[in-house]
This record gives sequence, C-alpha cells and structure tokens, in this order.
Amino acid sequence: MRSYLSLFSTLLLFINFSFSQEEKDSIPKTEIDSLQGDLAKKGIVFKDSVSFKKAKKEFNPLAPSKAAFYSAILPGAGQIYNKRYWKAPIAWGLIGGSAYMYSYNNNLYKGFRTAFIRRQAGFTDDEYYDINGDNAIGADPDLDTDDLEYQQERYQSDRDLWLVAAIALYALNIVDANVDAHLQQFNIDDDLSIDFEPYFDFNQVTNSPNYGMALIIKF
Repeated sequence: MRSYLSLFSTLLLFINFSFSQEEKDSIPKTEIDSLQGDLAKKGIVFKDSVSFKKAKKEFNPLAPSKAAFYSAILPGAGQIYNKRYWKAPIAWGLIGGSAYMYSYNNNLYKGFRTAFIRRQAGFTDDEYYDINGDNAIGADPDLDTDDLEYQQERYQSDRDLWLVAAIALYALNIVDANVDAHLQQFNIDDDLSIDFEPYFDFNQVTNSPNYGMALIIKF
C-alpha cells in the first residue's frame, strides 16, 4: 500500500512540475529593459534587439569610476584601463616633469633662504658670498642680502606655481580617464538614430550648387 502511495505521489509531482513548466514557457516575455528605456528618453534608439543587446553587453556603468580610481592611485593607470596606452606616457611626463620642477625650485629656495638667514646673522661662509672663489679679501659679496632675498622670493613663487601645475595635471589625469571611459561606451554605429549624411542643394539665386554635410537626429 505504501509503495502504491509513493508511486502515485511521485507521478502527481511529476505531472504538476511538467504542467507548471509548460505554463511558464507559454507566458510571453514582455519585460522592458530599463536601460533601453533610459536610452530612448535620451534620443538614442536602436533599430533591432540585436544591436541593443550588443551595446548593452559593452556598457559598463562602473567603468568610469574604475578608470578615475586607477588614475587617482597611479597617474596613467586609468588611461591604460581604457586602453588608451599612448596617453599614459603623456600623463607620466607632464606630472613627473611638474614634480621635478617643483623639487628643483624648492631646493634653490631653501638654499637662498638659508644663505639669507645666515648673512643677516653676520656669517659670510655661504656659497653665494664668493661664487667663483676669486674675490679679494674684504671685497663685496657676489650676492648681497638684497639679492639673496630677491632670489629667495623668486624661487618660492616658481615653486608654488609648479605645485599648482602638478596638482592641476594630476586632477586632469583623473578627469580624462573618467570622461574617456564614458565616451567609449557610446555606440556610434549605423543602428543609432544620429547620423551624418551629405547633401546637395542648388541655389537658384546665385545659380550655383551647394554641397555640405547634414546632421540627422531622429526622435
């Protein structure tokens, strides 16, 4: 008796599962992809589902954030992530050059500042008192305190400018990686509703033809 009940229960479950699966497969898929709807609102329309699926597969909403993060950690890394390999050496050169110039001017500023402070304290043993080592005893210094103060302020100003330039280039490196990652995800093939087409027109007033390009946007 128990065996018959077990067999009957198994058959009942199998029939129920088969019916449920058939009913599930018969329901049409009417779900509208939210990404496709958002793109349509922006005027980007795809002619068929194949082109949309291709664009959706290539779309990565986290790519811009990743590119910016990599460039923030290491300048040029975001450009490499975007496969813009030629941009990485430019980022390294600009930021590295700015950092070098900052260090160069900072070292000169410190040197002139130290000499200026010691000169005011009555010392004459700094490197700018007798630059070439050929001054006669009791002769005037090659650079007096006014010259040392001027050079100190000059290199301080140059150092600060290069610091601003280095920070600006570092920020630009991050922005470039972020924007480039955004732009790479725009599909610009023939399936889009935005297209360029040549046009020809004949001006009856001047009796001459006009040639040009037309930007066509379909909404």
